Amino acid sequence: MSDIARRLADIRERMAAAARRAGRDPAAVRLVAVSKSVGLEALREAVAAGQRLIGENYLQEAKDKIAALGPEVEWHFIGHLQSNKAKAAVGRFALIHSLDRLGLAEALETAAARQNRVQEVLVQVKVGGEASKSGVAPEAAADLLRELSRFPHLRVVGLMTLPPFLPDPEAVRPYFRALRELRDRLVAQGLADTGLPELSMGMSGDFEVAVEEGATLIRVGTALFGPRPAR
Repeated sequence: MSDIARRLADIRERMAAAARRAGRDPAAVRLVAVSKSVGLEALREAVAAGQRLIGENYLQEAKDKIAALGPEVEWHFIGHLQSNKAKAAVGRFALIHSLDRLGLAEALETAAARQNRVQEVLVQVKVGGEASKSGVAPEAAADLLRELSRFPHLRVVGLMTLPPFLPDPEAVRPYFRALRELRDRLVAQGLADTGLPELSMGMSGDFEVAVEEGATLIRVGTALFGPRPAR
């Protein structure tokens, strides 16, 4: 068994244990292997070990990797997306995690309409209020969802967040809980006919807490592939 296969098995065991602690079905949580700065050889090892869901932050990197790894992999876009790159993103990714503004939604809608497809997306919410991070403010999420309901080629299936980086996972827990509670309020207000089933939250250092708080998609790179090289 390769190092990546061993790490993958360990992450999956920890995910399942966290789900059981919260009284959740472990099958309700999926691992997104973050491929940012990861080479093809390492990605192939992960795929060979059974990982079929990969998330990429950079569009150009994703194009090459998608072509190399073929159709057996489901790809998610998890990075900041510029509106002028929407056309290239639609159709390449089963899910775009980072819809954070109306202008991007308009660009994605136009691209999806031209391709005659419905693009699934998550609304990125800035639960920590950090100026350095993208995302709609929690208090503005309802208004954005109302606007998104006008776009027939976009399907909002959940929320995503990047909370503040804190060394203690327990210190991050309130941010994960806040996203789940925001989702529940939005659904109760009738603002999402999908029920917003997906919550994309949790990374290498805190994914177990995220799972306990309701994550359905966790984005793990370093814990699986090791430290990233400096760009």
